[in-house]
Amino acid sequence: MTTRTIKAFKPDSPLVSRVVPAQNVEVRRNGARPAFLIMHYTGMSSAEKAIDWLARAESKVSCHYVVDEKGAVTQLVPEKLRAWHAGVSFWKGETDVNSHSIGIEIQNPGHGHGKGHGDGYPNFPRAQITAVIALSRDIIRRNKLPPQNILAHSDVAVGRKIDPGEKFPWIRLAREGVGHWVRPSPLRAEDEGLGSGAKGEAVGAAQRLLSTFGYNVVTSGELDSETFKAIRAFQLHFRPRRTDGRLDRSTLSTLQRLVAALPRTPSA
Repeated sequence: MTTRTIKAFKPDSPLVSRVVPAQNVEVRRNGARPAFLIMHYTGMSSAEKAIDWLARAESKVSCHYVVDEKGAVTQLVPEKLRAWHAGVSFWKGETDVNSHSIGIEIQNPGHGHGKGHGDGYPNFPRAQITAVIALSRDIIRRNKLPPQNILAHSDVAVGRKIDPGEKFPWIRLAREGVGHWVRPSPLRAEDEGLGSGAKGEAVGAAQRLLSTFGYNVVTSGELDSETFKAIRAFQLHFRPRRTDGRLDRSTLSTLQRLVAALPRTPSA
């Protein structure tokens, strides 16, 4: 793994207010081009601290963009280069997600600053999300990215990452043309769903659908630990009202409709 030391560069988007070159940067491997756009939260107390850390060689991480709470956009890595934002990851059979993606870090301290579910995890400000949408639309247009390839870090790093989390307003992004989305099926309090170790056709159906959409899931008919993690990752993005990893009717129905609504690829 050979890193590049980069100096100031011309931003890829007119929405960028400043450039802060990161040090953990490489050429995209095997001539890869961006196919995915990955959303993260910084998990740090301020955007400035996040930018400083993402730019340092010793951090062993980097990202293409950071969007602060007021909507200011900083670019750290040119889109043509590989940033270290996804880590160990998988999507649609691809394990080098970094070489095939662009990453946006969105300032938010995340889940690690409170005692309970959502405690210390603030909402994303409207101005910030407006900027994320504008930047995403610009990236999507220039790189010709399909809606289903706009993903959460938690989608591609199942069980390892949970950002940008259940408060991230994916529905608002979808209304503005960013991402693939269907309205979640209603969740019924009495439907506790299937937990770890459950077996049956519903589990197999969910596994097939998760795999079709892009998650790293094997169809076994048993709700094993990897399937549990994938269901929770799916819920964090597409059914955020309850993110317990259990296979309830709402989760399965939402998954079925989401896959059914995927753009059809032309026949060969």
